[in-house]
Amino acid sequence: MENQTKKRGTLVAIITMMFLFAMIAFVTNMAAPFGTIWKQHYEWAGMMGNMMNFAAYLFMGIPAGMMITRYGYKKTALVALALGFVGIAIQYVSSTMDGDALGTYVVYLLGAFVCGFCVCILNTVVNPMLNLLGGGGNRGNQLIQTGGSLNSLAATLTPMLAGSMISEITKDTSLKAVTPLLLIALAIFAASFVIVWFTQLTEPETEKSDVLAGIKGALGYRQLVLGIVAIFFYVGIEVGIPGQLLFYLSEPVAEGGVLGSAVIAGLIAGVYWLLMLVGRFVSAFISGKVSSRMQLTVTSSVAIVLLLVAIFMPETSKMSLTVPDLAESTLIRAEVPTKVLLIILCGICTSVMWGVIFNLATEGLGKYTATASGLFMTMVVGGGVMPLIQNLTATKVGDIQSYWLIVAMLGYMLFYALAGSRPVKKD
Repeated sequence: MENQTKKRGTLVAIITMMFLFAMIAFVTNMAAPFGTIWKQHYEWAGMMGNMMNFAAYLFMGIPAGMMITRYGYKKTALVALALGFVGIAIQYVSSTMDGDALGTYVVYLLGAFVCGFCVCILNTVVNPMLNLLGGGGNRGNQLIQTGGSLNSLAATLTPMLAGSMISEITKDTSLKAVTPLLLIALAIFAASFVIVWFTQLTEPETEKSDVLAGIKGALGYRQLVLGIVAIFFYVGIEVGIPGQLLFYLSEPVAEGGVLGSAVIAGLIAGVYWLLMLVGRFVSAFISGKVSSRMQLTVTSSVAIVLLLVAIFMPETSKMSLTVPDLAESTLIRAEVPTKVLLIILCGICTSVMWGVIFNLATEGLGKYTATASGLFMTMVVGGGVMPLIQNLTATKVGDIQSYWLIVAMLGYMLFYALAGSRPVKKD
């Protein structure tokens, strides 16, 4: 009887963590579609919302790990959800202000920054919890990939909904266009807080030791140190690929764009996240047999090849697409560069990278796992830094040529898979 009760508690904990995994994507993936609006008012502003969202990780990564060791996973998750509600509320306030004023943009960025604290803490809770509930190893990675599937589903729907609300982008487009999405987000956060409040979680043991000693102990593992760098680059890759694609396809034709449609751009970006869902779903089934190292090696290599072909493919090579307009309930036919297909196919490759990097980097860390997760979250700031660098590079060399930065980061992923992830404990 006691064993059955323990199993039931473990199942409830796993389901709750999976739900929170979806919340992370919902908040994070609003930034890029919103950025297509702000870019029309300030050229430099396209990725700033995303940057603020991820900048919070730099400040909250280690404190989030400390919160887990002191207060436990459930209380830490509740704090995160409360911060998410506040952050979305601030963004909602900005949507009711003058859409073309710099002050409005500052308020929006503040909301994005607060939301960043939310997703950072949730990430710190979810990943080690699922890894530990699965017992580490391939089973731990399997649970992380399953949670990642729900994360990708939320990530798929968010840019699609935002794009349908924004429709065609002009100089007059403001954040008021996405007010309904912000209201939906507020309702989801409120409901999530209530659900987690009444959920009984079986807390895994954490090491309640000196913080600096914990960090020093965790950094004694070479695979973790190199894995932290890998996570910095990986999040930049995951966000940068669809983020820059949104700008590439939504830029008005009159200003040199190839399509000029936020609706189609949002749908195509949504397909990227949908392919991540497919990849994670497949990985959840094969991770029990295929090692994390092999998965990272194959996916990094394939993604490099796809992007190299896309970069050199002529823009005149096009394909016809018929996509639904969710706002108008009609079908839209458009001609888009064929290279777009190769770029979104990278979603299958990037889908498994988070889970396998986390799994490889924390293998054998034991009591340092929570501290390691906090260090990981700090370096997720790469999801703000690298896409911002890519976006600024694109203003100089063009959207497609900016993907050379992604190729270079994928090269590091391949190095980590082949050599950097080998477990080595420093003396």
